[in-house]
Amino acid sequence: MPKVLMVVSGANSLVLADGSAHPTGYWAEEVAASHEVLTNSGTDVVIATPGGVPPTVDALSLDERGGVSPSDAQRFRTYLDGIADQLGTPLSLAKVRAGDYDAIYIPGGHAPMADLAHDADLGRLLNDADAQGRTVAALCHGVAALLSATGPDGSFTFAGRALTSFTDEEERQGGLGDNTPYFVESRLRERKAVVETGAAWSDTVVADGNLITGQNPQSSTSTAQRVLKVLANR
Repeated sequence: MPKVLMVVSGANSLVLADGSAHPTGYWAEEVAASHEVLTNSGTDVVIATPGGVPPTVDALSLDERGGVSPSDAQRFRTYLDGIADQLGTPLSLAKVRAGDYDAIYIPGGHAPMADLAHDADLGRLLNDADAQGRTVAALCHGVAALLSATGPDGSFTFAGRALTSFTDEEERQGGLGDNTPYFVESRLRERKAVVETGAAWSDTVVADGNLITGQNPQSSTSTAQRVLKVLANR
């Protein structure tokens, strides 16, 4: 049975460009849909956060204000309630070894920008997983978490690799706009990643060797399915 480490942000707020604190957390669809696809295939999914802190769901991801219909919100809420025990008792990233898992999977929400993007324990895990050829997957703002992985010289581990992320256009259309502390797409380009984006809000997945990334919440199911395909062919 494949084993996947789902790394979820433990942050519940993000400091914006104007200095204000924005309530945030993980995006419900990205955790629920990804977890469901993976576990329905028989994959063992283990959840981890920085410090083993129970993660917070972003209220907007269960609300029409976040572009989520009432029926979808109820579906995600029901699924998350069903895995409440896992979400309530995550592993601590500091105690996790990449070699114990076939893949690392990082869903988004704005929260990863606040903690995972510079978490040293996650950076260690990602470097080890990549060096071992294990699958590294990230989704939407969760792709910001890849920024935690650097080499001894400070270079970005995934520089030169093809990937996608929540786009600058999407951030301006339906995200934090110009008050975002940084644009994930632009930051990845600055760090020399080869960013490939689809149309705004399109279901877009980019795979480059063992690296799999999805652009937005609409890409949740496809990203998890691509991970399953890779794991099945190992």
